[in-house]
Amino acid sequence: MSRVEFLPDVYEDLQRVVSHLEQHEAGHVQDRLGELVSASDVLTDNPLIGRPTRGDMRELVIGRGSRGYVALYRYVAAVDTVFVLGIRAQREAGYARDE
Repeated sequence: MSRVEFLPDVYEDLQRVVSHLEQHEAGHVQDRLGELVSASDVLTDNPLIGRPTRGDMRELVIGRGSRGYVALYRYVAAVDTVFVLGIRAQREAGYARDE
């Protein structure tokens, strides 16, 4: 079973998501945030389930439509750990730290 670690920048992404939901008066903000974080549990048993993207990174699609998000991650087999690098809404053009 792989370990999943969220890098510190991911917490900024989650704060951005919460702010957006609160700004648009979305219901059940905490429940939606919990769903978003718990969806990463699939990576403990299936670390390569996400779609391949640039380099050795992958994206896990979480939910769909207005409730859809994408988590960017890297699996390092040598330490059997998934490092979640960023989270964005599916409708966003890129990750907050993309250049």
